[in-house]
Amino acid sequence: MQGPPHITRRTLLGGSLALAGAAATGCAIPVGLGSSQTRVQYWHFLGASDGIIMNQMVKAFAKDNPDIFVEENVLAWGEPYYTKIAMAGSGGRSPDLATFHLARLAGIGAGAILDPINVKLLEEVGLRGADFSPPIWERAHLDGVLYAIPFDAHPMVQYYNTEICGKAGLLGPDGKLLPTTGVDQLLAMLRKAKDAMGGKPPLAFDALGLGTVGPWRVWYSLYPQSGGTLLSDDGTQITIDDAKALQALRLMAQLGKEGLCDWRTDYGASVANFTNGQAAFLWNGDWETTGLKERKTPFNMTRFPNVFGTGAAQADCHAFVLPHQRDRDPEVERATYRFIAGIVKNSADWAVAGHVPAYLPALEEPDYLALQPQSEYRSVITEVALDPQVWFTGSASRMWIEFGEAFSPVISGERTPEEGLAAAKASLNRLLSAPNPFPAQER
Repeated sequence: MQGPPHITRRTLLGGSLALAGAAATGCAIPVGLGSSQTRVQYWHFLGASDGIIMNQMVKAFAKDNPDIFVEENVLAWGEPYYTKIAMAGSGGRSPDLATFHLARLAGIGAGAILDPINVKLLEEVGLRGADFSPPIWERAHLDGVLYAIPFDAHPMVQYYNTEICGKAGLLGPDGKLLPTTGVDQLLAMLRKAKDAMGGKPPLAFDALGLGTVGPWRVWYSLYPQSGGTLLSDDGTQITIDDAKALQALRLMAQLGKEGLCDWRTDYGASVANFTNGQAAFLWNGDWETTGLKERKTPFNMTRFPNVFGTGAAQADCHAFVLPHQRDRDPEVERATYRFIAGIVKNSADWAVAGHVPAYLPALEEPDYLALQPQSEYRSVITEVALDPQVWFTGSASRMWIEFGEAFSPVISGERTPEEGLAAAKASLNRLLSAPNPFPAQER
């Protein structure tokens, strides 16, 4: 099987913004209805530049595979999306394919809401487990059964303003940010940037606001670097190492106390500050790449700083799943796997949005390596800090929000690190004691 035709970055991002209106409607884009094509119904929540690029990739696949019609349906991101997947899957009348956050896998009822991946069909279209990031491929399994096909990782990264960092003497001869290792070097870098900015906080991330998850993302990038864990492998016991957890929280408190970050910013303000040159650094997911380029911010990107021993960074992953169907049509099923393979094998094109392909051969493609600044942080793909496999984790989950609420006051100085950790552990205990909506016997 041939893959989709080559898509240049200029084709993907130039002249394609008109597609945003179609994607925002949440409706299918009808192509070939009433023909002899095999129809694959595909649900996803991808919007903005993600949605535009996915639509272009679907069109490229259609051009090269005229016997298959992929019906794209774009739904609202977050909890409403997973509710619709659960309702469709529980009724056995679901789409053939859906995009999913990998961290949500344990919380959606795999085996009841999602069907296992047919490994034989996957191999027939040329996809093997050895071709994917090992920790991500492992996380795509539940109880030894493969339920998802990884597509990417979207990790926490460090954006930096090249003009401010150049003025602060933080760039090397190649014009890239000089790497830092450990707490002292990180603080020294931030203090130099603060001086260059006339005393303004140099670091931005979403630290405040209703439902903020920025403090969780920062803490879960720092804490796992020292080997810290949240839960036992079976997801029943809290395994937080207080000493390691507190060293991360104390650093976050110091950032606020020294004015090295602005603890008053919510998500939108943190991105705006960096975009407008009011911050030298932005700690955020990799998805702001396209917007910053469009707004012509002078920036580059690198991996989240190595502070406590490794380069681990909090991440979630997009993946493909098969919502449960009572009777899966064999012809449609084979077409679905052909489509998955066509998209995954060309995931270097998806990387335009900033995400790191989970398909390792894509990371070696010349076009991907030439993609700047996206290829600068590709090595994180094997050091991602993923959520525990329990039902209450993942993007837009209660755990993210409650940990964000526990740690936000630590950054502002309204709560001690010890108090913040106690609040987070109390939340985790409540979540562990809450009933699992998808108990094991239903799988």
